[in-house]
Amino acid sequence: MWLLDTMVISELRKRAPDRNVVAWLSSVQGKGLFISVVTISEIQRGIALQRSKDAPFAERLQQWLDVLMRDYGDRVLPVTPDIACRWGELTARVGHDGADVIIAATALHHGLSVVTRNERHFSPFSVRVVNPYDNNGTAS
Repeated sequence: MWLLDTMVISELRKRAPDRNVVAWLSSVQGKGLFISVVTISEIQRGIALQRSKDAPFAERLQQWLDVLMRDYGDRVLPVTPDIACRWGELTARVGHDGADVIIAATALHHGLSVVTRNERHFSPFSVRVVNPYDNNGTAS
């Protein structure tokens, strides 16, 4: 089972999404794909920043996010007290507390692989990583 990083979800919004990502997601569709509330917050931040620059685009993004949240429903993973404690342990180890650390803590807590292009961001955490941008990315 997999926890999708924000960049993988955002890839699908592109006019020409990476074909390896599309193929990988198609190969595992409906087989244990999850997202974190952190991904929702990162996307919402992007929408908020776009509102003053391009309101119609921001509205389209908001509609897309609303559909994403509806479609994922109970597969949107919250930050529980146990995950928060693990996040604290990980931040102490690496010296920063970015969104990727919360995503790593969530994946470790639930026994999920993180699906991302940013393999290096997750390497300090001993979390399994799948890179769907890589032609050799496997859905294991």
